[in-house]
Order: sequence, then C-alpha cells, then structure tokens
Amino acid sequence: MQFTKNYETVFILTPVLSEAQIKDTVDKFRKVLTDNGAEIVNEESMGLRKLAYPIQHKNTGYYFLVEFTSETKVPEALDVEFRRDERVIRYLTTVLDKHAVAYNERRRKGQLGKSKQQTEKAGEEK
Repeated sequence: MQFTKNYETVFILTPVLSEAQIKDTVDKFRKVLTDNGAEIVNEESMGLRKLAYPIQHKNTGYYFLVEFTSETKVPEALDVEFRRDERVIRYLTTVLDKHAVAYNERRRKGQLGKSKQQTEKAGEEK
C-alpha cells in the first residue's frame, strides 16, 4: 500500500528555447505526473530569471514550480524524465510537510505578511 504525499518541484529550462518549445517541455512533465497518477495542485511559471551562478555557460533560465500530491514512486519517474531531457539545466523535488503546505496555500491566496486579524478583516469585507 502506497501513501500519498505532497511534493513541490522546481525546474529550470535553458534560456535558448522558444515559447513553443517551453510550452511543450512543461506539458511533457505535466503529462508524466498525470500519467503516473499525481494530482497537480498548483503550477507557476516564474519566467526568465538570472541564475545565482553560471550553469552550462548560461546565466539565465526559465523557472517553473509545480506542486502535486502523489504516491512515493512518482517523483522517481519524474526524476528520470528530468535527467533524460537536455532542455532541463537544474531541478529539485522536495516533500512538503503540513507547515509547508499551509504556507504555500497562504502564498497562493496572497495572505503572506499579513496578521491573522488583517486576514479575517479582509474576509469579512468581501
């Protein structure tokens, strides 16, 4: 019996790709997740950003973040696909604990940096 866990993966694509190639690559990894039974919770494109240090003689890259829930075997399949794809210059998949899941939920709702009273007050005004 497998247990589901919450995961977050960030991957960086090479900056020489066209918009169509970027979209195809992201769709490929989304398909790997869904084909293996993962449920995608959130996806974000962080756009072209400067790297902290050069990787493969490149100073920038397209950053993408995907949060998903799945069985423990799915990140291994995703890892294999990341390693096989030469368009990916870096990736990192982490398991999220309950505090990280709550933090990401608040971040998506735009409630970071606000006190609990401000958040409740904003909820009453709507």
